[in-house]
Amino acid sequence: MIRNICKDELFLARKSELAAPEDLPVAHDLLETLIAHQDGCVGMAANMIGVNKAIIVFDNNGTPCEMFNPVIVYRKGLYLAEEGCLSLQGQRRARRHRTIKVQWQDRQMQTHVRNFTGWTAQIIQHEIDHCSGILI
Repeated sequence: MIRNICKDELFLARKSELAAPEDLPVAHDLLETLIAHQDGCVGMAANMIGVNKAIIVFDNNGTPCEMFNPVIVYRKGLYLAEEGCLSLQGQRRARRHRTIKVQWQDRQMQTHVRNFTGWTAQIIQHEIDHCSGILI
């Protein structure tokens, strides 16, 4: 189901709770909402649809990906970026890293670890900030 975009900054500033298998429908809704906004959006976190769970979805070079309980375990190559967000107005500056290593769980709650670089790494960092209650 396509959900409304949450713009409540007090809610968005809350740290997300860990996701569990019963949160799979949230990931489905999040993916559908991302696809509905694909003309101006490349990633979303569950709190952007009003659910306080650590789930993100993003476009990985044309393939939709989802992560449950993502954590950045390594970062390298700091730079300043300009980013926008469906939940917030305007463009804002954010500190990002060119290379990150992320640990997350999939739909079966199996743990994965992988390196990401460039634009995909920037998207993931933005969405993990959402899970941490960090507003850019």
